[in-house]
Amino acid sequence: MATKKSGSNTKRENFIRLAESRVTRAIESLRIIGNLSNRRNYEYNEEDVKKIINTLQEELNSLKNQFKIRSVNATKNFR
Repeated sequence: MATKKSGSNTKRENFIRLAESRVTRAIESLRIIGNLSNRRNYEYNEEDVKKIINTLQEELNSLKNQFKIRSVNATKNFR
């Protein structure tokens, strides 16, 4: 008889499966962007580099904020 997985285990397994795949793709994409630093093949200036890095940093910050645990009373003291 097959055992039924609990909903949280399935959700956890889906999270792990998707996170591994998506993070791997993101890292590969970042490495490909890094290939643009090869001055033999590309011409760019400091402003171009700043735009790329700032855009990526903004997206990373947004991602961090999405994963933050928000608590309404996190800064309030219990009395």
